[in-house]
Parts: sequence; structure tokens; C-alpha cells
Amino acid sequence: MAELSRIVKAYDVRGTVPDQFDTAAACALGQAFVETLRALGDDADRIVIAHDMRESGPALAESFAAGAIAAGARVVHAGLGSTDLLYYASGVLGLPGAMFTASHNPAQYNGIKMCKAGAKPIGQDSGLAQIRDRAQQLLDDGLTPVDGVPVERRDLLADYAAHLRSLVDLSGIRRLKVVVDAGNGMGGHTVPAVLGDAVLPGLPLSIVPLYFELDGSFPNHEANPLEPANLVDLQAAVVEHGADLGLAFDGDADRCFVIDQNGDPVSPSAITALVAVRELAKHPGGTIIHNLITSTAVPEIVSEHGGKPVRTRVGHSFIKAEMAKTDAIFGGEHSAHYYFRDFWGADTGMLAAMHVLAALGEQDRPLSELGAAYERYVASGEINSTVSDAAAKTAEVRAAFAGNPTDDLDGLTISFEDGAWINLRPSNTEPLLRLNVEAPTAERMARLRDDVLAIVRG
Repeated sequence: MAELSRIVKAYDVRGTVPDQFDTAAACALGQAFVETLRALGDDADRIVIAHDMRESGPALAESFAAGAIAAGARVVHAGLGSTDLLYYASGVLGLPGAMFTASHNPAQYNGIKMCKAGAKPIGQDSGLAQIRDRAQQLLDDGLTPVDGVPVERRDLLADYAAHLRSLVDLSGIRRLKVVVDAGNGMGGHTVPAVLGDAVLPGLPLSIVPLYFELDGSFPNHEANPLEPANLVDLQAAVVEHGADLGLAFDGDADRCFVIDQNGDPVSPSAITALVAVRELAKHPGGTIIHNLITSTAVPEIVSEHGGKPVRTRVGHSFIKAEMAKTDAIFGGEHSAHYYFRDFWGADTGMLAAMHVLAALGEQDRPLSELGAAYERYVASGEINSTVSDAAAKTAEVRAAFAGNPTDDLDGLTISFEDGAWINLRPSNTEPLLRLNVEAPTAERMARLRDDVLAIVRG
């Protein structure tokens, strides 16, 4: 029997199939999902579900549907889709949703990202803990999944694509050659629908596809573009084809990473600033959300363009909650998640990619020059260290830099007079400390990074 405390994380469900996560667990979670939403005062008489290309997805989704139906709900099954397609479905249909995906995790994993109607997030503090506990009770009582339950099947891919194209007009840009690495994930399904010439003949894009075949075993590389090793093929292909840029999507295509014409990565912070400027042009004075480990350049540039930057903790549930609270027009994270008010406050890598295409295609400079305008500091990237006592190590770092301004919004952040900063955060699920450092120069960043790591790993 599944122990749901092992697979229900802070923001979603994720575990190995079938030893940690099986059809019985999916069925129990489906029933608990509907019951919990009703207990919280939400309408859950009808829900929408979808799954990615993982082999275990269809069976898990069907079992979840069986549980939801047992709780008295009707189920709209959108079939194969990206996570942002599920958010679109939840938003446009006004229904709670469940997406079966393990994002960038290896092939043996699967999971569920759940949301309330309108793509509003569900996390530990907004219903996920109750869903977990009720589902575990159902499993302990001997719940048996039911096969062949009736669902309403709807193909929403074309509608999703049309909605995105209504938000960013690419018809008037200069012709761009774009290499897209889908990593055998859902980008191979959604990119042709949104950007393909067969959908919009005459669109000034020449797409060079890389690993568009849907394959949840990820035969070419992991579908996690934040790992440099997973970008090597894309970087080489951009240079080989003389492309203007490259786009890499993760497994469920809700994140997008950008490569310039030289094969060099463009930081997610720079993309956040670029998209923020475009959104502020449409919504002057708007609020822009950024998490505390995005570059200092982001709030600087937002303020320079008349916007209001708001800093949050790391994690999509915090970003989405702050977007709703402040009516923010856009939000960005260091992890290449990008959130849009025009997309129900949810994250969509595809829409961010379209903004980059539009920004590049509306002027004549190469992406390396365009992106440089949004890069002002040098960042370390996230560095993980295994520790036995995260609190003690954090206290040592605090003491070592005593006298400098600190805050504890999310872990420990220490700021310095020259604009440098460090952030040290404990993992929610592992004995790890996560370090991020930014400074005005590479030398200053390296010194700070090494000084902190010497304490953490000493």
C-alpha cells in the first residue's frame, strides 16, 4: 500500500511507479481531491485532467478519474497535454484540474500537479495536506480502483494554441531560425501546434526540431534544461544551423530555457526582465513578481520602466499567491518558470518563449546583444551541499558575515554594500543547503561563493 506522506510534496505529488505511486493511490487521490475541495467550499462537481507522455500516465489518470467519479464529480479528460495546457483548461473551463506529470524527473517517476478552478494553485497550506490525509484514509480502508469509468474527452490543443497566439503577435517579426529541443517531452506536442507552419502558414519562423518524438523514457537526455549537460545538444545545433536562438523545454513543457545565437545560455533572470519590460509596455505601472534569488537586475529594470517589483519566496505557490494578492501582470523565477496574469496567473514556458521571439524579431540585434541589456551581475547558479544540520551551518554563515544586512524571508539572505548578496536555503525534502550568490564581478562572486562553501562544507 502506498504511503502518501512519501510522495505528497510541498506543491505536488511525485514518486516512482508502481512502488511508491500506483493506480490505487491515484484513485484515492482523485476521490480525496473532490471531497477536499468541496469541504473547502469550492465547486468540484466537474474537474479536468490531462497527462504527459510518460507510459504510466494514462492508467494513473483513468484511476484518478474513477476516484473523482466515485466522489460524485464529472470528469473532462483532455488527454495528452503539457502542464500549461492543463492550466489553460482549468482557466478557460473554470474547473479544478489535475495534471499527471513528474516534470523533469527520470522515467520511473510520475506525479500530479493539482489546481483549483481558474488554475489557482494547491499546496500543502491550501488543501494538499488534507487531500493526502483523506486519500491515505481511503487506502487504509481498502479502496479498490474501478476500471472503465465514463469521462468526457475533449481535445483542447488547438484552443490552447489559439489563446497563446492571441496574446503575442508574431506575424510581423523578421524571419527567425529557431532550434527547439523538446527533450522527448511535451514540447514536441505543443510547439508544432503553437508555432508550426502547418498551423499558421507564413509565420516568419523556421523551426529546427530536436527530440520531438514523445518518449517518457527520455532516450537522448533528461528533460531538465537547468542542468548544463542537457543543453549541449541544443547549443551545438544552434551553432550548426546558424540559428538565431534555441529553446529548451522541460518534460511537461511548463518551463523554457533560452540559448543565444552563439550557443550561450541566456539567464532566466534576463528573460524575466525582458518579458517584464514588454508586459509593462502593455500595462504601465503594473506589478512584477520575482523570487528572492533572481538577479538584482530584475527589480532595478522593472523600477526603471515604471513598474512595481515585489519580492517573494522561491516556489510556484508563493509566486501565484502573491500574483493574486497584488494583481501582478507577470512573474518570473530563476528556474525558468514564468507566470502571466493573462494566463490566469499560471506558468507557461510557451508564452515566455513567444515573448522572446517577438522581442528578438521586432529589432535587428542578435540575441546575445539584446539579452546583454538585461544582464548586470554575475550569478553562481544554485549550488547544493549535503549537510547533517542545516540550521547549525546556516547559523555559522550568519555569524561569519555579522554586521551586514540580513533577512529571513526564505532561508538566510545577506546583502553587501557593493550590491553582492548570498542566499542559503534548506531543502524541503532532502538534507541539503542550497546556495545562490550574485555579485557585480565574477571575481567577487567567486570569492563570496568559496567563502560560504568553506563554512557549509567544512
